[in-house]
Amino acid sequence: MQLQRIIRLLLSLLILASLLIDASGLFHYPFLQKLENWTYDSRLNFTRPDTIDTQVVIVDIDEISLTKVGRFPWKRDQLANLVNNLFDHYQIKTLGFDIVFAEQDTSSGLNAFTKLAQNELKDDQIYLKTLEKLRPSLEYDELFGKSLENKDVVLGYYFKSRVEQGDDEKIGQLPKAITEMTDEWTQRLPIYKAEGFGANLAVLQTSAKSGGYFDNPSVDNDGVFRRVPLIQSYNNQLYSSLALSTASLALDSPNFELIVETDGKKDGRDYYALEAINLGKYRIPVDHNGAVYVPYRGKTGSFPYVSAYKVLNKTADPAVLKNKIVLLGTSAPGLLDLRSTPVENIYPGVEVHANIISGILNQTIKHKPAWSIGYEFLLLILTAAAMFLVLIFLPPILAALSSLIITAIVVAGTLLAWQNSLILPLASPLLLIALLFTLHMTYGFFIESRGKRQLAHMFGQYIPPELVDEMSETATEFSLEGESREMTVLFSDVRGFTTISEGLNPKQLTQLMNALLTPMTRMIHKNRGTIDKYMGDAIMAFWGAPLQDPEHARHALYAAFDMMKELKVMQQEFREKGWPEVNIGIGLNTGVMNVGNMGSEFRVAYTVLGDAVNLGSRLEGLTKAYGVNIIVSETTKAAVDEFVFRELDLVRVKGKNEPVAIFEPIGHKNDVSKEVISELSRYKQALMVFRQQNWDKAEMDFFNLSQSYPDCKLYTEYLDRINAFRQNSPGEDWDGVFTHTSK
Repeated sequence: MQLQRIIRLLLSLLILASLLIDASGLFHYPFLQKLENWTYDSRLNFTRPDTIDTQVVIVDIDEISLTKVGRFPWKRDQLANLVNNLFDHYQIKTLGFDIVFAEQDTSSGLNAFTKLAQNELKDDQIYLKTLEKLRPSLEYDELFGKSLENKDVVLGYYFKSRVEQGDDEKIGQLPKAITEMTDEWTQRLPIYKAEGFGANLAVLQTSAKSGGYFDNPSVDNDGVFRRVPLIQSYNNQLYSSLALSTASLALDSPNFELIVETDGKKDGRDYYALEAINLGKYRIPVDHNGAVYVPYRGKTGSFPYVSAYKVLNKTADPAVLKNKIVLLGTSAPGLLDLRSTPVENIYPGVEVHANIISGILNQTIKHKPAWSIGYEFLLLILTAAAMFLVLIFLPPILAALSSLIITAIVVAGTLLAWQNSLILPLASPLLLIALLFTLHMTYGFFIESRGKRQLAHMFGQYIPPELVDEMSETATEFSLEGESREMTVLFSDVRGFTTISEGLNPKQLTQLMNALLTPMTRMIHKNRGTIDKYMGDAIMAFWGAPLQDPEHARHALYAAFDMMKELKVMQQEFREKGWPEVNIGIGLNTGVMNVGNMGSEFRVAYTVLGDAVNLGSRLEGLTKAYGVNIIVSETTKAAVDEFVFRELDLVRVKGKNEPVAIFEPIGHKNDVSKEVISELSRYKQALMVFRQQNWDKAEMDFFNLSQSYPDCKLYTEYLDRINAFRQNSPGEDWDGVFTHTSK
């Protein structure tokens, strides 16, 4: 036992060490990162508010706008009208463009008109004067630029994390940087560094108050937008994202400050870790890359959407837009600004920025603190210790329950931290619990299997194999000593077996019996029964031992019905093989029986004896007399109240003086048709009249039943009895009992 515990401890330490390696960052397991992402997404979706934040409004270049206005990109004069309408008519607060304008708009035809003025029409004074008069209205980029002047507008652009050979490193003009990264410590921060950019035309960017990039170099390996960097660096200049720039402008451009942790050393140098970004009084927690976890409020539509064409024609609701932060973007699939997020696989990119702005303003951005590495280390060690103790020293059921409690504590602690805006690791401790539980339970299983083999070697010679299995599983409850308990016994016998055997040679007879007894046994085992013995063509089985079974009668009855269903399948197979048709009768009785090891010093068997067992055998013998497949006693009937039964008779079987009520189980109450219920009601009335010795009425009732149901032997049996009783009256004191003189 001590050696087994040492082996378990060493295996547990091996699992713990592998997970500590991942937690330390020395090596990362991709599958564990996927699992951690899944736990993060689950927490996010489980706690998301699913409310609409009206502070931020999305002016959407949607499918309707494309239909009404035309395909995108739109002409810059139209965009100028849109900007003017937003600020002058709808009086919005701030506007952010989730779009970049890197190329000139030449759609006005001004270049062609100018070329004519320089060549073919250079001497046409009227044309030249008209062109100069129209030029301001045809310079769409200048018109658009003027619409941006003196307005709180943020233009979007993108950084390139890598510039391929032959690509332009710089396109357009960058906005003014937030700050320079000239200090040594700022240059050592692991902020994303860009190698190039695609920005707006100079005439546009100089007219706008600010700019912000909308690319995301921190997309996870599965392509899901969980984090977005708020800052990136280019040529030692620090630039802000579209969301951060828009929020800053909406807050009247408060002071920008990087909050950096400077304690400790790393690689022999002072260690600097970015913790947060301050915008005046607003604190934005970020990770070491300067990225935030996007605080998704819910699925698409967490912010008011206004179709862009309604802004152009001034039909939008002014109350939705007035004094609001507006983001201009698109949800149209054809414009390819859809993202995969934890809340939806297809999600408008513009709404990602809206969620970040909302999180900044509402201070709902969650943070994965730098000390989470130490926390994960400590949690893994404590969890491993707790799991080892409960799995080693507690029995399996209590160990499983304790493992669930440990899991619940870990999950609850992580959710509590989540509610306090902290993102703590959850995948590694959950995986540790699962691996340790599997390890110890599997180890215990193999040790138990070895014990089972030893048990089979000791008892398998005189105890049926199915009992050996039950002994190994519940050894504390199992006893081979004789005892009395309430059980249910089943007897099954083949009808006309002598005739069947005479028509087959020994090999065919053996094949037939094997083909019959195997599926019958399977049905008994399926319903938790134990085969007592095979007696030629007969089967004896019982329920309620060696283990207690409170529903032994119910299991036995279901087994009998399954046997009859299986028999119908076999009858078809037997016909195809040219074998004779086989029918069986089944008798069931519930009562107190003696059960245990019985036999001689040469051979013993685990079996049942007693008056209740004998009655079960007698009931099987009566099935042929009443023309039914299954007969059960009154005690079995009383134990299975969900079945419909037909009382067959009140009999006195051979070897018993007390009369016994016998019943035919018809089927489950939910499966019995109204027609059968009607037949049973008619039969019950006829049986009552019969026992009252009203022979004329009883004869008429049973005759009508036999005409309606000619295949039912029972009604013919009662008609024969009526004829017999007319000739030899049972007497006025007759109790309705019929005495059977044969087995």
